[in-house]
Order: sequence, then C-alpha cells, then structure tokens
Amino acid sequence: MKFLNLLSDKTTLSLVRRLWREHIKPYRWHVVGGLICMAIAAATTATLAKMLQPLFDDVFMARNEAMLFQVAALVLVIFVLKGISSFGESVSMIYVGQKIIGDIQKRLFDHFIAADLAYFHARSSGELVSRFTNDVNLMRGAVTTALTGMGKDTLSLIFLIGLMFYQDWFLATLAFFVFPVAILPIVKIGRKMRKVSLNTQEEMGAFTILLHQIFQGMRVVKAYAMENYEQIRAYRLIDSISYLNIKGGRVRAASHPIMETLGGCAIVIVILYGGTQVIAGNRTTGTFISFITALLLAYEPMKRLAGLNASLQEGLAAALRIFEAIDLKPTIVTLPKSPPLQITKGEIELKDVCFAYPNGKKAVKNISLTIKSGQRIALVGPSGSGKSTLLNLIPRFYDVTTGTIEIDGVDIRKVTLSSLRSHVALVSQEVILFDDTVRANIAYGRWGASEEEIVNAAKAAAAHTFIKALPEGYDTIVGEQGVRLSGGQRQRLSIARAMLKNAPLLLLDEATSSLDTVSERQVQAALNRLMEGRTTIVVAHRLSTVVDADMIYVIEEGEVSEKGTHLDLLENNKTYAKLVDLQFMTDTLPLAS
Repeated sequence: MKFLNLLSDKTTLSLVRRLWREHIKPYRWHVVGGLICMAIAAATTATLAKMLQPLFDDVFMARNEAMLFQVAALVLVIFVLKGISSFGESVSMIYVGQKIIGDIQKRLFDHFIAADLAYFHARSSGELVSRFTNDVNLMRGAVTTALTGMGKDTLSLIFLIGLMFYQDWFLATLAFFVFPVAILPIVKIGRKMRKVSLNTQEEMGAFTILLHQIFQGMRVVKAYAMENYEQIRAYRLIDSISYLNIKGGRVRAASHPIMETLGGCAIVIVILYGGTQVIAGNRTTGTFISFITALLLAYEPMKRLAGLNASLQEGLAAALRIFEAIDLKPTIVTLPKSPPLQITKGEIELKDVCFAYPNGKKAVKNISLTIKSGQRIALVGPSGSGKSTLLNLIPRFYDVTTGTIEIDGVDIRKVTLSSLRSHVALVSQEVILFDDTVRANIAYGRWGASEEEIVNAAKAAAAHTFIKALPEGYDTIVGEQGVRLSGGQRQRLSIARAMLKNAPLLLLDEATSSLDTVSERQVQAALNRLMEGRTTIVVAHRLSTVVDADMIYVIEEGEVSEKGTHLDLLENNKTYAKLVDLQFMTDTLPLAS
C-alpha cells in the first residue's frame, strides 16, 4: 500500500501537529475550558478515594457518629461538583470535536469544488464520497474520543497517582513499576492498527465505488443478466472488509490481556506488601483502603488510554487520506491581479493551440481558427479526433499546452476564471440535472433569477408545455440525473438553463446526438433560438445540425484537415463528404439551407 512507508512515530507527530495547527487551535479556549472541567472532575475522583481514609480511621474505627454526617455531606458535595464538571467537559469536547470535523469536511468540499476537471475524470465519484463518509466518520470518532479520553483519563491518572505517592511513595513505586513494560507492545499495536485501518478504508472506498456503479448501471446489469457477476464482486469486497474489521478488532483487543495481566501483578504486589504493613501496624486500615481504591480507580483510565491509541491510529490513518486529497492543488487557477473578462464583441481566436494529456498523448495539434462575433462554426470529424477536447479548452476546463486562446484579443489565462465562465454557456450530450425541482435546475443558469425569467427561458427552450403537464409543474422533483424525464425533456431543461444564463458565448457539444428524430427536431428548434446573436461553437455528430454553420472545421487526429461551408466541403469530396454520404444512408440530409 502507498501509505505504509508513512507509518512511523514521526508521521504521527507530524499529523497531530498539523491537526492542532490547522483545525484544533481556533477552538483552543473551548479546549482550555473543557480541560478545566476535566481537571475538576479528575480532582473529585481522587478526593473521593482520599475520603475513604478518614471514613475508616476517624469514623468507623473511632466510632465517631458526628463526623459520619460531615463526611457524608462532603461526599455529596464532591459528587455534585463531579457531575457538573463532567457535564461541562462533555459539552465542551463534543462542541470542539464536531466543529473540527465540520471544518475538515468544509475544507475537503472546498478543495473538491475548486479542483481541476481532470481530477474528477481520474477518480470515481464513489472514491470522493468515501472521503466524506468513511474517512471523516473515523476521524469523528477518533477526535471526539481522543480529546475527551486523553484529557479526562490523563488528568484522572495524574491526580490518582499523585494521591498514591502522597500516601505511600514506596508502595506507589512498586505498583507502577510494571506499567512501563506495557508501552512498547501498545505502540506496536497502534502501528498495526493504523495499517489495518488504512487497508480497511481503501476497501470501503472500493466498495462505495462498486455500489455507485451498480446502482447507476442497474438497467445494464439486468439487461445482460449480470446479477450473479455483480454479486461475486460485491461479496468479495464485503468478505475482505469483514476480515479486515475482524483483524482490526483482534489487534485493538490485544491491549486487554497485556493491561489485565500487568494490572493484576500490580494489585497483587500492593495487597501482599500493603497487607503485611497493616497487619504489622505500620499503617492504618483507612490509609491502605484509600491507596488500593486509588489504584483500582487509576487502573480503568489506564486501560482506556491503552485502547485509545488504537482509535487514535484509526483516526490518523483517515486524516492521512484526507490531507493527501487536500494537499493536491488545482493547476487551473486565476493568476494574481487578473482583471475580469469584459466582452465587447464576442470574438474567439485560437492561435497555434496544442494540448496533450498528462500521459503525453496529444489530443490537439497546432490548431488556429477565428470565430467572429455572432458567427456559428462547427467542429466535425471521427470519434476521438479531439473535437470535444478543443471545446473544453475555451472555458479552461483544461489549459492549452502551447499556443493561446483569446476572447476579444485577451488571453483567457490572464482574466479571472469566474468571469470567463460567466460569459460561456454549455449544452452537451451528457445532460447533468440535479435531484431537485425543475425550477431549481433551470435557475442553475443564473441563481436568483425571477419566476418570470425562469418561465420565459423554459418557453424559449420549448420546455414550458411539458413542464406544466408534470405532476407538480415547476416544483416537480426530476430525480437523480433527471431520471424521471425523457431524453428530450432533459435536454430542453439544459437549453432553458443556458437560455437563462444569457451568455454571449455558446458551446454545443453533441447536444442532439442521443435523441430520437422527434425529440431532435424539438431540441434543434430550441437550439436555433438559443444561438441567435451569440458566438457559437458546435461539436456535432449528426451533420444535419451543422449545414447552416458559417464555417465547418473537420478535425482528424487533433488537426484541422478541412474547413469551409457545407457546400464547399461537399465539393472538396474528402472526409466531410464521406461522412455526409455515410449518414445519408440512414438520414435525409439537406444540401443547403
């Protein structure tokens, strides 16, 4: 595993310091308040153990009834104080723990929302969701447990051990001599726990990805009768996760026999030595009972601290994965002091543009073209020729490797990213609708638009009529990815969204390729209205949609092989003409508008 080389004490300290510096420090005064409450609660625990000495020696042995009521009243006060302080520390630590986790989730979401598009193409949505669920939940448990446990249990130990040394330093030394022996195996258990936890989180991430893929593709699973195959894949991951959880539980429980055995040794030593001292009259019964009570009370927080290390390592393993994601910085960013883009004409110019993917594969090679204000140009060519990639360079979903893209003479890399994208509307074959109302999905084009503007956009996209026929009209929930709508309806909502945005630059990426003939006609009519007065780049597979373009560019293997109008390219009788002939066998293609 890629994380295993990080499993060291140095890494643990580094992660703890980073968590403190970046997430715990802002809440340090709440932590201080919680620690004060913890200190009071711990002091009351030690005081209760101390109260056994006068109870036995001054009350029971001396048969002092008057002092009995005084001790009883004092014990009641101590318990009330302990309850109030325990409440204070619980509330403080829960607040701090939840705020820290909330801040981490917000920071992680901010990172994802600002990440390059390539980041999402390289990872499945299930993997990213796993960071928010599996990893953060582990951190939630670890942070809350660690803050409370390390503070409360440590302070309880300090007060109880202090009481024991105050009463009999030699007996206390005998009692705690054996416990340093437990440190080394507990540290080793913690390292094993982090290793198991990392493996478990990776398998949980893979399981989340698998479930997402299966549920999204259930139609295909059933169409090809692949239920048994998917069961095998799911069972394998479930069994692997079960095995790792069992192993984790076994590793976590390994501290119990160590602490029980050493605790038993300590108590036996105290009973043997202390008992002989009481029998010999060298110490009182009350002193011995108070001492052994303090030892027994100290034993429980000591066991919890030993187990806490395993929980802490699980949380640190999750923090390691989360910080790894957070530390990946986007490469497509707004340069310092960049001005916003001001559209004066809406002219787009590509100058010797090249683009290569990180693996070195060149998708676009030395393309130069100019699109005048209000013009409509089309990019056509075989699948995988680089058409959509070229389109994605304009809103800076990717940055050019070499060359420049200018809008109204300004390099798009020298203006703010938000202003560039605010001037661009995109309608693609892959319609993205959110599991929200029809109204909200249209309003995504310009949040804050009025009801009248939303309805007008829907009407312009030929969507108003079918929207009104839906069960709840504009308040109808469309389902995940618009599953409750037809393909044509989803596409018209996408066009309505672009209509509402009213951007001067329009990008159409195979906007009608997945539609039937009737739907295509409806959508194409809406697109024609959308393109009016806008500088438009169309990537098209169906050539019937581009015959009216002012200029058609044929892209082959990332390069422009032909350019011209529909009639010009037919006369050239090259790639474009062959593509037309190929489609003519199934479609009726007009020669000109």
